[in-house]
Amino acid sequence: MSLLPHERYCDEIVLRTEALRAAVNGADLDATVPTCPEWTLRDLAVHVGGAHRWAGEIVRTRATEALPEDRVPHFTPDGDDPAVLDAWLADGAARTAEVLREAGPELKVWSWYRDRSAGFWARRMAIETVVHQADAALTAKVPYAMAPDLAADTIDEWLDIVAFAQAEGEPEAAELRGAGRSLHLHATDAPGAEWLIEFGEDGFTWRRAHDKATAALRGPLTDLMLVFNRRLAPDSDRVEVLGDAELLDFWLARSSFG
Repeated sequence: MSLLPHERYCDEIVLRTEALRAAVNGADLDATVPTCPEWTLRDLAVHVGGAHRWAGEIVRTRATEALPEDRVPHFTPDGDDPAVLDAWLADGAARTAEVLREAGPELKVWSWYRDRSAGFWARRMAIETVVHQADAALTAKVPYAMAPDLAADTIDEWLDIVAFAQAEGEPEAAELRGAGRSLHLHATDAPGAEWLIEFGEDGFTWRRAHDKATAALRGPLTDLMLVFNRRLAPDSDRVEVLGDAELLDFWLARSSFG
């Protein structure tokens, strides 16, 4: 797994939030988010901003257990004014990034993952914003682009999270098994951006590799990331599925708990 520098994640929390805000500003905040149909665009923005503030407060207070939302200052914006929402998003991202920078990646704090550190929260919040920026862009019908290293790290992180969920007994992730099958992700525009997911009797493993597989997903790196995060349909003409397409569907259906 190739982690980006801690400072980069802190920067990206702010930069990705700026891009999300640009997509949201002037858009219909009551529009349904196609990739998260239980949310409006306003709900999406509030979710992202609340997540930033929650993670920032965990690190700021050196929390040793999960933090209730009612203990997070300004967890939601004051009212429905779009300008208030925009300022609240910007302020929350900036404050959280600053807390994470000051803490450094090694500070021990609570998390729901095996990595209980401020570094985990910096990466998680950056990637959370990467994915939800895509939701906002899709809803507002504006272009979406992502730096290759950040798009690749998004795939790495989600593979680790699904593997962790399987080890913890999460029911859907537990079904990701079956000896003799494999799934290959191959970015056509980024050398070395390839992943091999191998299914065994006891679960799955993954590694960065180029190899033949039962099924393969090929396309530009950002589009691979969007398919992998269920933000782009695998039958899109922007990507190509080779071999057993049902295996890719199987993976996407059982790794959708996040």
